[in-house]
Amino acid sequence: MILIIGNGISGVTAARNIRKRSANPITIISSESKYFFSRTALMYVYMGHMKFEHTQPYEDHFWKDNDINLIHARVDSIDTESKFLTMENGDQISYSKLILATGSKPRTFNWKGHEAKGVQGLYSKQDLESMEENSKGITSAVVVGGGLIGIEMAEMFLSRNIKVDFLIREKCFWNIIFPDEDSLFIMKHLEKYNGLTMHYEEELNEILADKNNRASGIITKEGKKIDCQFVGLTIGVVPNIEFIKPSGIETNAGILVNRFLETSAKDVYAIGDCAELRDPIKGRRPLEQVWYTGKFMGETVAKTITQTRTEYTPGQWFNSAKFFEIEYQTYGYVPNNRQDHLHNFIYQHPKDDVLLHFVFNKETRRFCGINNFGIRLRHLVFNEWLNTDATIEEVLLDLKSANFDPEFSRKHEDDIIQKFNAQFGTQLVSNKPKWWQNILAK
Repeated sequence: MILIIGNGISGVTAARNIRKRSANPITIISSESKYFFSRTALMYVYMGHMKFEHTQPYEDHFWKDNDINLIHARVDSIDTESKFLTMENGDQISYSKLILATGSKPRTFNWKGHEAKGVQGLYSKQDLESMEENSKGITSAVVVGGGLIGIEMAEMFLSRNIKVDFLIREKCFWNIIFPDEDSLFIMKHLEKYNGLTMHYEEELNEILADKNNRASGIITKEGKKIDCQFVGLTIGVVPNIEFIKPSGIETNAGILVNRFLETSAKDVYAIGDCAELRDPIKGRRPLEQVWYTGKFMGETVAKTITQTRTEYTPGQWFNSAKFFEIEYQTYGYVPNNRQDHLHNFIYQHPKDDVLLHFVFNKETRRFCGINNFGIRLRHLVFNEWLNTDATIEEVLLDLKSANFDPEFSRKHEDDIIQKFNAQFGTQLVSNKPKWWQNILAK
């Protein structure tokens, strides 16, 4: 029996790929929900764009059709020597292989008042349900933390005409990730939204509650008081591993794994947000709590479990998100601070919400990465350029090949090349798109 704890993208990808390769019995256990759903779509349920059942990619009969057993329950403990799990209700289930795909949970700090009603994070289905209940009838909220979940929560509230005060302790938005130019571009975009007030270099000190122990406001470290009826704590996530620690499986911030995603316990693997590489891949972090890496880990561990021991090699870094109306993609390496051996070329349209931040090596001209805002770019094409050490000139000359915007969208490639020529003294002329020849042919 192959047991998988967690039915997020990592666990479900592992199950589907194991089933493709073997007939071994598979059981997925999850306390969050019985059926797999798209976590990134939760915000659209709150905003009324879809119902929760629309977030489930597979019909309910899919799991029976593919002989994947589902258990909606909570695991209490793991015995790695005797190879069985004990459930919260006392039931026990044995396994031959165990995959831990337990995901993340919102990071918390013990601020005074943090246990008041209407104070919470946003990660799980249960968090969405709590947010729905705790925001009924309110008119104002405070969101603490300047990452992607904070932006999502702010957009969710604004969709219901709930005023939002957004506290960010840094001077620029998400500048632990973004270079200053990219951060300032997003900050300017956020100024457009009525009801959203950004507070940079402000930190939460205390949460106030009324006589019914419901959030009524916050006080910052500077002593500023902001009235509200909800406090969203979006200060990041941490691996969900508390119940795993007593098992003796080695952990640090996450569950420690080698490059084959094997834990310290025999026949036990960890993937996704809860997995921490002992020996991180060069240029990558030991913990990468991103949808794409979770999917890759699920695919990798499925090969290993079905007799083809496979090292985890995620390839080039990429990610995507949205900042209200602006779509964001990143490919390769774009450091948040200037580095002497790298050139930065930034194109920003004077009117449209479009910014492309290219990074390339000064000596070799090798293209290193891009942050892209406002244009849809093909992952397949950028991955090829990064894998083949394409130069910045090669990328710009064929940039039209990477454009994935709808047919009648405004195109910017010629303007981008003109600005590059002016800045770097080149004489590039844009080619016709050829991605279908040099990429799909492979």
